Amino acid sequence: MRRGDADGAIAALLRAAELSPRGYDRSRRIAEAAYLGADLTGDLRDVPRLLEEARQADGGRAGPLVAAVAAAHHILLSGEGDLDTAHRLLVGSIEMQHQPYDAADTSMIEALYTLAWVCHGAQRAELWTPLHRALSLLKPHVPDRLALILGAVADPARIARTTLEELDQVIASLDQETDPVRVIRIAMASLYVDRLAGCRTALRRVRQAGRDRNSLTLELQGMVFLDTDHFAAGEWDELEARADHGQQLGETHSYQLLSMDFRYQRALAAAARGDEAATRSLTDEITLWATARRVGFFLSCAAHAKALAALGQGRFEDAYRHASAISRAGELTSHVPTALFVIMDLVEAAVRTGRSAKATAHVVAVQEAGIATISPRLAMIVQASAALVAIDHHACALFDEALAVPGTEYWPFDRARVQLAYGERLRRAKSTTEARTHLGAATDTFHRLGATPWAARAANELRATGLAIGHDASTGPASLTPQQREIAMLAAAGLTNKQIGQRLYLSPRTVSTHLYQIFPKLGVTSRAALRDALAEGPPD
Repeated sequence: MRRGDADGAIAALLRAAELSPRGYDRSRRIAEAAYLGADLTGDLRDVPRLLEEARQADGGRAGPLVAAVAAAHHILLSGEGDLDTAHRLLVGSIEMQHQPYDAADTSMIEALYTLAWVCHGAQRAELWTPLHRALSLLKPHVPDRLALILGAVADPARIARTTLEELDQVIASLDQETDPVRVIRIAMASLYVDRLAGCRTALRRVRQAGRDRNSLTLELQGMVFLDTDHFAAGEWDELEARADHGQQLGETHSYQLLSMDFRYQRALAAAARGDEAATRSLTDEITLWATARRVGFFLSCAAHAKALAALGQGRFEDAYRHASAISRAGELTSHVPTALFVIMDLVEAAVRTGRSAKATAHVVAVQEAGIATISPRLAMIVQASAALVAIDHHACALFDEALAVPGTEYWPFDRARVQLAYGERLRRAKSTTEARTHLGAATDTFHRLGATPWAARAANELRATGLAIGHDASTGPASLTPQQREIAMLAAAGLTNKQIGQRLYLSPRTVSTHLYQIFPKLGVTSRAALRDALAEGPPD
């Protein structure tokens, strides 16, 4: 298993079970094979059968702890049950074990990891209580890696500085890690504290190993975290192509939970790029699925995408409603890590809707929590949020500090949003020349990313400074993203949506959505006119 050979591990365990007398050992080995089947290979169909064999091998009793872990993974990944069912199953099985719990018992440690995954998905603080109680009974001490991952995932808004330092050390050596499960867990710990970039090489290796060894779960999990980092880094064309493929793969193999991850990433890109129809469709699908299963994490994800879409389109009341649904203004809700994604969203929406006191309260909350010390991106966001609620003189200094944070170039969309907000403030303060500098930089970044509504906002602010803009930068061949240009060229060559999708690893539906955006940019209404429109050079 540590070599990443899940099929070989399962075969060895099942052979060992065959050679074992009926009873606990046979049951444990079959259950462990079921767990690996759920967690690594992607063949969920065999899991219920193996769990029943494990139960019968142990005389029909409840079975070993690892059986509960396997069942919980099956529930989580397949989406057949809700998180509360998985939580009750795990907590009950853990509490049946002899106390104090043995920290060297791999089944117990896997159970605790899985319980943490369940709690994270639920985003309800009370579900973490049994896990913390179990950790207090683990002797001689909680394993370092388990403590590290729980410290970064459970409530990252209150993460300890020592935990961040330990995480940085582990990430630095991650390229030498051979166990793909450990790589995925470190990537999970890196998600909310903006350290996924350091996991990229290891995640690509996990994704490729999953493909080579038919370990679908590993392949999909590697893709999920890579796509998350693609959005952060502004690599949205690659994100859209891979997330669409990942979603189709997950749906084909009944991996509903991981399919929702890909929907979330697609919804973020659609929201930022102004595709209202796609954003609404994707977030509705996420909300419908998550509500029935009480998966709070995905409800927050849907709200995040909706808030981002509303901000780009200037619907600030809607943006405030969606952002505050994740974490109310003035607090960072306990054990809701997605609150770190919408700090500036919430503050900007509150300011724009006349809720100055709530905006200020939220800035105070993130400052007192020390959020700025977690990562360069969060340092920039906290300073920019403080600038949004400050008076003009202090605001400019805070914006300057935000943009001076080293390393923030890795997050181009977040940085461009700060430049837009700074340019808006400078324009109102009649600092026209400086306003144009920041608004121009923001406009360029938004156009490069294909963030059409944000580019329009920035361009409108530039016009308000008195700068004559010779053409509408949101139209014409130059306005197309690289992926849109490729789709347009293939469509102009006569390929159908299905053929284009096969060429670019996109669904025909996604190709259709792109063409819907491309036509108005090029000023055409049919595929037949695409060739001539693309032949025209970019406007002067």
